[in-house]
Amino acid sequence: MTLRIYNTLSRKKEDFQTIKPGKVGIYLCGPTVYKHSHIGHMVGPVIIDTIARYLTYNNYDVKFVNNITDIDDKLINKAAELNISVEKLAADMTQDYFDNLETMGVDTITDFPKATDYIEAMQEIIQSLIDKDFAYPLDGDVYFSAAADNKYGCLSGRKIEEMIAGTRVEANDKKKNPADFALWKKSRPGEPAWDSPWGPGRPGWHIECSAMSRKLLGDSFDIHGGGLDLMFPHHENERAQSECCTGKTYVRYWVHNGLMQASDAAGKVGGQHDRHGDVAVDQQAQEADKLSGSKGAASVKELFAVHPPEIVRLFLLSTHYRSPIAFSDENIRETGKGIEGFYRFFETFERITGESFYQLPTADKREQSTGLEGDPAEYFQQVSELRQRFLEAMDDDFNTGGAIGVLFELRSTLNALIHSQNLEGEGKQNQTMVEALKTGASQLKELSNLLGVFRKAPAKDANADDDLVNQLMELVLDIRKDARANKNWDIADKIREGLAACQITVEDRPEGSLWRRG
Repeated sequence: MTLRIYNTLSRKKEDFQTIKPGKVGIYLCGPTVYKHSHIGHMVGPVIIDTIARYLTYNNYDVKFVNNITDIDDKLINKAAELNISVEKLAADMTQDYFDNLETMGVDTITDFPKATDYIEAMQEIIQSLIDKDFAYPLDGDVYFSAAADNKYGCLSGRKIEEMIAGTRVEANDKKKNPADFALWKKSRPGEPAWDSPWGPGRPGWHIECSAMSRKLLGDSFDIHGGGLDLMFPHHENERAQSECCTGKTYVRYWVHNGLMQASDAAGKVGGQHDRHGDVAVDQQAQEADKLSGSKGAASVKELFAVHPPEIVRLFLLSTHYRSPIAFSDENIRETGKGIEGFYRFFETFERITGESFYQLPTADKREQSTGLEGDPAEYFQQVSELRQRFLEAMDDDFNTGGAIGVLFELRSTLNALIHSQNLEGEGKQNQTMVEALKTGASQLKELSNLLGVFRKAPAKDANADDDLVNQLMELVLDIRKDARANKNWDIADKIREGLAACQITVEDRPEGSLWRRG
């Protein structure tokens, strides 16, 4: 199946064809680093990281750029509130963002450009737009003339008249048109400022991304990602100023992810974006978004204290990226329950084979995956068909939700082989069947790698390794074993039910009973 991708610009799925054969340039709007990262900051990176993984698997050379906005009104105001420098605040919050990306398993990003390192590149674009009559200086500011771009509105589908009402009010009311937006802002006393031909100031909202993407990816590149709320005005203005500067198509495929919403509540988690990565928490959002016990946009580190990062990542990928994400602790816990079945399989696999699932060799490229034939033929046919369905889901506009569903089916197929061949009992001596299990498990590992999950064993709960807890559980299970041996089913069931109420699961196996938390 040909890889197809939905393009916001055309409002349809298109065959994926890159500007340079075999190479993919991707740009994602990153955060404004004035406060700790919240879960909304992780949505785009996790989605684009997964897309980058899949493109690499399909033999593309991927360059993935995720910018950092380290100069903005919010940074200036927050730094003054904390009585620290803008540079110090930006550095601290950037490191917080990096730490959370690492925790979430986002590691395909190749460049993290900072806006303040590209001021000269921004000024070059601004001067070019002035020279071509697409922009005009005004009292130390510089504005882009929206009416001068005959394609303005093509991305958002809005007319200029409709846009004026939704356009953020700029400081200067002398603009030629209310839809005109700032490319350069005159600095106020005490603010960070850079020299320019128009006077000391700093860049406007949109010019930063145009400059950074142009420097790192060229005049034209393949994929631009971001939340749906960035389509207008940010991406519309990015496209306009970039194409008016270069005369070339700025982006081939615009990829917008659905917004995260509080479950059963309208509105985006944390409130409305007024800048990429920035969230203004309104009263409605404060009432709707009670995340992990706190109102508003929860710190992602607070979220990780409640839910393991791998579960959060799989939760974010469990729906199609263009669909809204219904965020709630309950929904994340449901994802966690589904993942527990995989963790149990990994433990079973290790007991049977003596090998760790996480160390299984896998193919790095799509064409390298082989060996899906052998005995039992029906089993290998099922594994092969499931692999094909996974790839078809990903080829269809990176449908991670459908792909995850296939992983659950593949796990069931592997468990069915274990049970039908009694691989935890006498069948363990059947090397042909054990090797068949390894082959199928390698496929599960290969495909899950593309989603960025099951790459390493999850961190164990320190309490689960406590000697006293282990000794007490051994005693309880011994008592239950004696009760079962004496056919005292009421006592045995009562013990199991009591443990379940404590969120401890007991699993009876031929070699004895096992227990686990959750």
